Amino acid sequence: MRMRIAATAARIMAEEGIDDFALAKRKAARRLGAADSEALPANDEIEAELRDYLALYQADEHPERITELRRAALAAMQALERFSPYLTGPVLAGLAGPYAEIELQLFPESSKEVELFLLDHDLTYDASDERRYTGDRARAVAVITLDWDGVPLRLSVFDPRDERAAMKTTQAGKVVVRAGLAEVRSLVETDQDARAA
Repeated sequence: MRMRIAATAARIMAEEGIDDFALAKRKAARRLGAADSEALPANDEIEAELRDYLALYQADEHPERITELRRAALAAMQALERFSPYLTGPVLAGLAGPYAEIELQLFPESSKEVELFLLDHDLTYDASDERRYTGDRARAVAVITLDWDGVPLRLSVFDPRDERAAMKTTQAGKVVVRAGLAEVRSLVETDQDARAA
């Protein structure tokens, strides 16, 4: 049952554009009639199934979509360079679905600097606070969502002192993988070289 839930959760993520592993697990378990006490698969198991699913069923369009999203992420990071941007999430991992957001972490001196930058560039945005985990503590950070050249962009605005801290998915969870501007530029070049070959 655990393997069936992992495979179904991967299909849900790929086809429905869900990026939240916990939500995909719960939906998959419900669809398969699994009991609440059933052991759910780990995120790593679902990620492996998702990579297999994308390679098998979306072999042509998925790499193209990832390249487009990474190019858009690079453009956003270059525009926001003074705020020390890092790419994270499904776009970085190469697992982004059809409705994925580009997720960036920013480390400005003040979150107001980011908002002023967006206002100066006539970019409409929504702001809220969300819980994020840095090091061993939970904290509220400003999260700004906007449309960036037709792609949804989510900016998590951290304190500059947090740039060197390990970001986690939960307080006891896995460390969030992230990439700076030079790494994303290299990823885009690699994607383009692979598509040209």
